[in-house]
Amino acid sequence: MKGRAMIAMSGGVDSSVAALLMRDAGYACVGVTMKLFANEDVGENADRPCCSLADAGDAARVAAGLGLPHYVFDFTEDFRREVVERFISSYEGGETPNPCIDCNDFLKFGKLLSRARAMEFDVLATGHYARICFDGERERWLLKRAADTEKDQTYFLYTMTQEQLAHTSFPLGGLVKAETRAIAAKAGFVNAKKAESQDICFVRSGDYAGFAEAYAGRVSPPGDFVDEAGRVLGRHKGIIRYTIGQRRGLGMAFGRPMYVCGIRAETNEVVLADEAAVFAKGIELRDVNLIAVSRIDRPLRADVMIRYGARPAAATAAPAGEGRLRIEFDEPVRAPAKGQAAVLYEGDVVIGGGRIDGIG
Repeated sequence: MKGRAMIAMSGGVDSSVAALLMRDAGYACVGVTMKLFANEDVGENADRPCCSLADAGDAARVAAGLGLPHYVFDFTEDFRREVVERFISSYEGGETPNPCIDCNDFLKFGKLLSRARAMEFDVLATGHYARICFDGERERWLLKRAADTEKDQTYFLYTMTQEQLAHTSFPLGGLVKAETRAIAAKAGFVNAKKAESQDICFVRSGDYAGFAEAYAGRVSPPGDFVDEAGRVLGRHKGIIRYTIGQRRGLGMAFGRPMYVCGIRAETNEVVLADEAAVFAKGIELRDVNLIAVSRIDRPLRADVMIRYGARPAAATAAPAGEGRLRIEFDEPVRAPAKGQAAVLYEGDVVIGGGRIDGIG
């Protein structure tokens, strides 16, 4: 027996196959589903649940078929505080949030991994597409891109620490999605053909602004569209409805294409300009976490991804104060947005990352 493994089982096909692979690898496994959220809490259809007890049914059935104990941990209060409220606060502050990163940081590899360690499990396994290895030369745990480059989720995992990486397993890191589904089908899993989760799990309608207003119980007030010189161009419907680089959905005609190039929460203004204004040569990051290196004390070349799915852009990273980095791109990048993450890579290896806090 290799040791004891807690498997984070969401009810989806990926975490189900992760459980199967860990069991077959010789671990004594227990399946755990985190109850995080119920859509009915904000008036959405109760028959379209996500991150709630309803999804635990599939996880429990898979676990039973594998001969594994299965438990549900209620983390709804932690999820509300660390993910949902951060999401709303970020939008109201003129930023573009990324709640999937917060969920990984505070819930999966924060709350859940801490509980796994307290319960004397050797490892927490999840269905993420990423790879972990120990580099003896650097004497550090490394986070590396998955074999399936289309499904790679390292962008969402840059906050992981050395201690977390040492006690985490990503069994799907060497697989492509088609292989995962084939394994699930062969095993007879009830969720082998289950659809992929889309966008932000707790906003199933896709209306982020509507969700934020309903959940918080307050309306984002209208304000002015302005140009870069501050001249008023019209009225917007609340800053939470706009993001950097946006052209469609402005609700007004300006005689030429106009793009959101800035959001000024302090004055409740949305800044519009020609498309050239949404390109930036540099950004500054806050809350930087480093994985492949212990520190960056001199300029470092890296490929930087400024949003999930974006093509990494060649850049130079340099220290900019405690927990901060300055990124200068070789060529301007389109629409970096405050609040989003920027993740640095060296080939397949994640160097680290942080939240975008300054642009230009």
